[in-house]
Amino acid sequence: MRVLHVNKFLYRRGGAESYMLDLAEFQQAAGHTVEFFAMDHPKNLPARYERYFPGNVELEPMPSSLFGKAQGAGRLIFSPSALLGMTRVVRDFKPDVVHLHNIYHQLSPSILRALASVPTVMTLHDYKLACPTYRFLDKGQICEACLGGNFRKALVKRCNRGSLAASGLNALEMRLHTTFGAYEPVQLFLCPSRFLAGKMREAGVFPDRMRHLPHFVETSGVELKSQPGGGVVFAGRLSHEKGVDVLIEAAAIAGVHLDIAGEGPETESLKRLAERLADGLVTFHGRISPAEVKELLRAGAVAALPARWYENQPLSVLDAYACGVPVVGSNLGGIPELIEERVDGYLVPPDDPAELGSRLRAIADSAGGAYEMGLRGRRKVEEQFSVERHLAGIDSAYTEAAMGRAGVPATG
Repeated sequence: MRVLHVNKFLYRRGGAESYMLDLAEFQQAAGHTVEFFAMDHPKNLPARYERYFPGNVELEPMPSSLFGKAQGAGRLIFSPSALLGMTRVVRDFKPDVVHLHNIYHQLSPSILRALASVPTVMTLHDYKLACPTYRFLDKGQICEACLGGNFRKALVKRCNRGSLAASGLNALEMRLHTTFGAYEPVQLFLCPSRFLAGKMREAGVFPDRMRHLPHFVETSGVELKSQPGGGVVFAGRLSHEKGVDVLIEAAAIAGVHLDIAGEGPETESLKRLAERLADGLVTFHGRISPAEVKELLRAGAVAALPARWYENQPLSVLDAYACGVPVVGSNLGGIPELIEERVDGYLVPPDDPAELGSRLRAIADSAGGAYEMGLRGRRKVEEQFSVERHLAGIDSAYTEAAMGRAGVPATG
């Protein structure tokens, strides 16, 4: 099968890109022919059709010049260069299926006009099709004001960094794309969590086309921890919605050591918080390699995910389980689908450092019990989140999309 993966970036920028590249690698190993379409970017991996990629444009933050702002705004709504590039790739590569990922803004759904005759699926990595700013957050708090198409609320609330212009542009983008059915050419939308699929249906976003397909984690090459460890590990972006400030406060309450791997806009403020509340208990490792993250996990007793937003299906939980490490996470979004209380981790209310600290302390005091929980987590990902199981689900989705493009009714 000839598979074209489409994402605005073609390098390991975040979870969506890592998932796409890993999936493509396994598909190639299974005998499929895989190519990519993305925006031109200096960090991109080499690609066969990179000459057709639309030009690079940075939108976060928007360019400072008037021309740059106009160019960026136009790119959000409709991109002739992206459409032309996609048309040429489809003509030359002749894909059997196109698999979309994050195409918003830098590519825009304008590229879908070139896919009228090609089976197309889209993995949803966030809530963009229901929320103009992706995350159902307004000033750091859960917000569903736009759910169901009330996109003007994004303008009223200025939920894109408090900017009236940026928020208005996001609201306009969503209104136009929804009104004119920009995503109509997509036969199936793949949702890693049931929670995300439910929110899309609640928002009226192609409810009959949503399919639940969990992510995968490769365990064959991942060493399982061999003995109980100590301390808490967080690996991820250091931004408000991740709740790392709550985790630092919880570590101080529990008196446990915390290793933090990652970078983000709150790095410096979190370092100051750690120095003030938990001096000597927190180590910031910065951005480290996946192999180094796994070493940290194996040395720890527990991984923590104190998110204060609707996480979809965080790969950090699956990665911890693959290493044999239990997880304490917020009882929010898709996280409860991954953590079985007292079996392979604990669920705690978001923004509750006292409860989080209590759970972390309990695990630290029961190294043997934590080790057994981690082993159960490893068995879970081997049985439920294997590469083979995911690839079978992908193949099934591709087949259903092809049948839909041929006029055969969807299966459910």
